[in-house]
Amino acid sequence: MLSFLHILLTGLFGVLWDGVAAFGGVRLVDGENKCSGRVEVLRHDQWGTVCDHGWDLREADVVCLELGCGLAESALNGAVFGAGRGEIWLRHVQCSGHESSLTRCAVVLHSNPYCTHENDAGVKCSGTLLMPTLTLLSPHTVFCPGEAVRFSCSVLLGHHLSDFHLYKHGVSTPLVTQRADQTQTRVELTLSDIETFHQGSYSCRYRIKGGFPSQLLSSPPSNSINITVVEVLTPHHWYNTSTEAPAGSVLKGHSFNITCSTPHQYPGGSFQLRLIRSNGTVRQSLPALTPSVTFTFPNAQSSNEGYYYCLYRVQLGGRTFVSRESQPLPIAIRDPDPVLSPMVISWLVSGLTFVVAVIVIIIVAKVLCNKEKKPSELERETRTCVDNTYVALSINKL
Repeated sequence: MLSFLHILLTGLFGVLWDGVAAFGGVRLVDGENKCSGRVEVLRHDQWGTVCDHGWDLREADVVCLELGCGLAESALNGAVFGAGRGEIWLRHVQCSGHESSLTRCAVVLHSNPYCTHENDAGVKCSGTLLMPTLTLLSPHTVFCPGEAVRFSCSVLLGHHLSDFHLYKHGVSTPLVTQRADQTQTRVELTLSDIETFHQGSYSCRYRIKGGFPSQLLSSPPSNSINITVVEVLTPHHWYNTSTEAPAGSVLKGHSFNITCSTPHQYPGGSFQLRLIRSNGTVRQSLPALTPSVTFTFPNAQSSNEGYYYCLYRVQLGGRTFVSRESQPLPIAIRDPDPVLSPMVISWLVSGLTFVVAVIVIIIVAKVLCNKEKKPSELERETRTCVDNTYVALSINKL
């Protein structure tokens, strides 16, 4: 039974086991370039043609890949590139598309034997692998960290495809790889959970199985698509006011200002200051022309009391990006202390009384100390000079 099947299969399909060693190579002649023309094979040092019976893209692909001419754009019948000369070495070739050479494909031995050079087979190859097309499936080109970016990579000729790769310019290894079946012409490539370092330009490539076992040929890069990853950080904020105000407070009628700041700037960004108070919310906005902006309040009133929050917002690529709000900044508005309070007046009066009393005492003491006792007229008349010293004589009144 087995011998019968072997004889039957050999009669219908035969592999050129005895002829492989005799074949020397494959070439294309009389075409527009080296990658198009009439297919000829070398056997016994003589070039001969290939009959176009059963000739299709599978056989044409094997020829193109074998010659390093990319993929077959068309398999041509009827001696399109002119009739050859000499022998017709191969008739009714049947390739699977993965052979390393046309001479390793099977042939139908008992097929229509009638074949002339008017049936010479030809091919037109792409020359090189066709450039794929990269398309952005996501509806925008600007993203937040943590989002996913969806691309599509496609190629016009999809046979022999092995896999697709997504590359970021400047990075040699692919960021995403997607396997494809041999007939698939388009795959989706998703870049998940992106970060700021993913910002940049992207392209895709595909690989096909080459003319030799385990050989993979890489296509040229596709067109480029740029994506932007917006990192909006939570801004910082602080306030300034008069030095006599207690911490966390502003004196009523005094000026104060609140400054919002962020290290990351984008064109067209703005800072928003939000005040939450008991009777509602008040918002103010200033363009972020510099990394820090200051909101000024020249005359503090009770309506300025509450919790202040800063946030940064920017519109890019048709999307609005808003930062998280800063930590709350509580500000209380206090009435200033009166200029002369009762206590202050009491202190002033006490102090003034003490000062006046001290001055009076000093004056009285000075007067008393400096006052000299003047002698009477009788005492002046009775003074006698003794040894240059006047001595007062006592005179008793009669």
